[in-house]
Amino acid sequence: MKILLIGEYSRLHNSLKEGLMALGHEVTIVGCGDKFKQFPVDFSIYARICNDNKIANFLFKSIRKVIGFNLEKIEKAIRFYLLLSKLNHYQHVQLINSDALETYPILSRFLYKKLFQNIQSRSLLVCGDETPIIDYLFKKEFKYSVLTPYFEDNSIEKEFQFPLKYRNKNYRKTFNWLVKNCQNLITSDLDYEIPMQKMGFQTTFIPNPINTDKITFQNIGITDKIVIFLGINRLSYSKKGIIYFEKALEIIREKYADKIEIIVSENLPYSEYISTYNRAHILLDQVFAYDQGYNALEAMAKGKVVFTGAETEFLNQYQLQADDVCINAKPNENEIAKKLSFLIEDPEKINKISKNARKFIEKEHAYKIIAEKYFTSWN
Repeated sequence: MKILLIGEYSRLHNSLKEGLMALGHEVTIVGCGDKFKQFPVDFSIYARICNDNKIANFLFKSIRKVIGFNLEKIEKAIRFYLLLSKLNHYQHVQLINSDALETYPILSRFLYKKLFQNIQSRSLLVCGDETPIIDYLFKKEFKYSVLTPYFEDNSIEKEFQFPLKYRNKNYRKTFNWLVKNCQNLITSDLDYEIPMQKMGFQTTFIPNPINTDKITFQNIGITDKIVIFLGINRLSYSKKGIIYFEKALEIIREKYADKIEIIVSENLPYSEYISTYNRAHILLDQVFAYDQGYNALEAMAKGKVVFTGAETEFLNQYQLQADDVCINAKPNENEIAKKLSFLIEDPEKINKISKNARKFIEKEHAYKIIAEKYFTSWN
């Protein structure tokens, strides 16, 4: 089967591609590479002129600042339009998001209509911010969510421009159009599956695929200091609750100065990010979550002890006990510091969670099995 995957924000589509190809399918990814993360794609619609040419970049930023017109979005739309003639012969297309092309909604709909004229089998993946997800979070039925910092302090609205845009009329119109024109709505973890169900959508829940052949388990083997890694993405700093990790690290830095090493990175390309945390025993991922995102799952596959979303809903879904395969990180620096202290004082617990984490990924997220689930859903 010839499969077209549009958009890439986390390496999800790359791992899915690897699983599908292992099953004998032909797969192509179209996308931007997600800015500084630089995920690989087969056909790029990255806005090279707007971003890489210094003179053009200065000019376009000035235009955007003065009149609010984003020429980067226009360039992405043009690049995708020029690709359309190469995208006629696929049997299935999956969008990673309703804004998979990262352009203006009216242009997205125009381009999707052109694309869908020749591809009858279509799916929309919900694996991040999306109109019904944000709508549900505004109901405030979760005890906390990625929007909690915004609800507590509206002055940081600019930091939440990406999730909040999905409540705008044009983005909502695009999502609703795609729901009518795609045969499948697929969710990748419980942070999206629960809201979609609560908002009345019929979805297929398929966990994230992790390439368990490419990502090998690293025996945690603590012989000296315990290494703790925190990777910061400034675009999602508040959404992920990074401030709670930073405060927790301040607490344990004073308490265990001779027992730990702390590594902090910021806005690294994906490949550099991965190599930077390879030495770590513990990885601090995110706070405002109920299930694990993609970065957490890849780290767990390597055997890292990850502080991330692992709420009751997650434990019930996979029939686990608290802190079996990862550590549930709540928005409380003292609680995070307490859990870090427990691990630092009992390194054997780190070893146990490390091995459990790998087994969990192999059981629930193995990329070939997940790819088969996607293929079954599409058919």
